[in-house]
Amino acid sequence: MKLKKVLFGMMFTASAFSALAVAKAPVIDVNANSIDSSALTEQLATLSRKLDSRNKAQVNIQRQLELLQTEVNELRGVTELHTHQLGQVLERQRELYQEIDRRVNEVLSSTSKAASVTTSPMATISESVNGASYSDNLTENETYDRALNLVLKDKRYKQAILEFKAFNKSFPNSSYAPNAHYWLGQLLFNQGELEQANQAFLIVVNKYKDSTKRPDALLKLAMVAQKQNDVKKSIATYQQLLKEYPESTAAKLAKPRLASLTN
Repeated sequence: MKLKKVLFGMMFTASAFSALAVAKAPVIDVNANSIDSSALTEQLATLSRKLDSRNKAQVNIQRQLELLQTEVNELRGVTELHTHQLGQVLERQRELYQEIDRRVNEVLSSTSKAASVTTSPMATISESVNGASYSDNLTENETYDRALNLVLKDKRYKQAILEFKAFNKSFPNSSYAPNAHYWLGQLLFNQGELEQANQAFLIVVNKYKDSTKRPDALLKLAMVAQKQNDVKKSIATYQQLLKEYPESTAAKLAKPRLASLTN
């Protein structure tokens, strides 16, 4: 009888432990895991689409900036050409006055004082046009005009490259030299001749410290380095431009480019 009671007690205890184990066992919801995985996949796909859209937008913005820079350069070139032509008109007008004075002096047998009084106002005007110094050498003027017109009027860019190279070789000390070197660099840059363009822009930056083309040349040097995947050099050149010419148009164009390299 005692044995039966013992066996019954053992059976009851085992049943109690089994029930307790079943009560504490975790419940796994297979469907819940499936739902979480699907949601995560959808979120990743949405994030990927947003990143692709942002990258495309940045590329489009950079292209638009390059187009705007080209248009600005052409507008500056037109202004430069008009200023240059005005200087030429004034110079030739001065020469005409000089010739008239010479003939009047021959007729009247007057002193050279009259000639100097007549010609000096025109010389002063010519030298002060927009603060520029224009050359009296018509061959130099005509050579520069021909090269510039090939860019701005005829759109014959390859021929313009040859003309600017010839001008820089023939007139290394010209007052137009910084502009000529810059335009040569711009044309080479547009043709994909990055190394040659780099050399032309370097001449402007290193040799013509006071030139108005220097900030634009720094911008283009940074862009050349960027196209050559020299990120360190590109960042350093953009930073130099922003430091030396913070209020320039070139600096405004450099800021988003620098941000794209450092962010």
